[in-house]
Amino acid sequence: MSEVDEQTAQAGRRRGTIQSVDRAARILKALAGGPRRLGVSQLADQLGLPRPTVHGLLQTLQQHGFVEQDRDSDKYQLGPGLLHLGSSYLDLNELRARSLVHAERLAQRTGEAVRVGVLHGAHVVVVHHVFRPDAAFQVLEVGAQLPAHASALGKAMLAYAPAHILDELTADPLPRLTNKTLGATALTAQLDEVRATGLAREKDEAVLGEASLAAPIADHAGHAVGAIGVVGDTRRILPRGPAKGIADAVADAARSISRELGARGGLLGLPPT
Repeated sequence: MSEVDEQTAQAGRRRGTIQSVDRAARILKALAGGPRRLGVSQLADQLGLPRPTVHGLLQTLQQHGFVEQDRDSDKYQLGPGLLHLGSSYLDLNELRARSLVHAERLAQRTGEAVRVGVLHGAHVVVVHHVFRPDAAFQVLEVGAQLPAHASALGKAMLAYAPAHILDELTADPLPRLTNKTLGATALTAQLDEVRATGLAREKDEAVLGEASLAAPIADHAGHAVGAIGVVGDTRRILPRGPAKGIADAVADAARSISRELGARGGLLGLPPT
């Protein structure tokens, strides 16, 4: 096959994929639009699609839990997979909303910039950021991705994440961002310390001269759904150990947010598995 033919074939496959996604979305909207279950024929007639196409898409959606089939009528309705996706979205927004006041207080209490983040694969996504309360030029970091293995936020969540998360992260050599970045063995040992103290630290591991200190945020089930921490000049955050008052301030903020999310006493109730 020539290069032109291959490009044409790839373009055709992309169009087919987009068309399938569009049709699947239309099926989900149709099922969400009424109180009753719908059968293959009803959906096909309503959407103007071939019945075999609708049946195939429903089978795929059912495999992912996005629709389910009634055993008696063989008709379809929305499945629990969509509820899980919706809950994840609501949980993320609730975490950010509950963090706003406490992050602002933490910045004022410590005089440092504050980040709130969630774990996403090998990275931490910053969902809220409060500037250091001084006149220095700073850049808003909301949406930024930080390396989980080289950030206090990431370590605070990795310490309580399921074991397979850390296994996947360390399956390949961890990217070295500075000469202080930890390898897998040192990272694992440090996560033991996080579980013992409830605090995670990072010193010059992502950016030379920059350090961070963070604590995990727990939800009502005791899961680490996020983390909050301060970041700034290493000489201020971790001169030799955590600067006086900063560790307590970070821990207090994490406990306060956790309580608002329904955690008992703000403590993580479940050990890592």
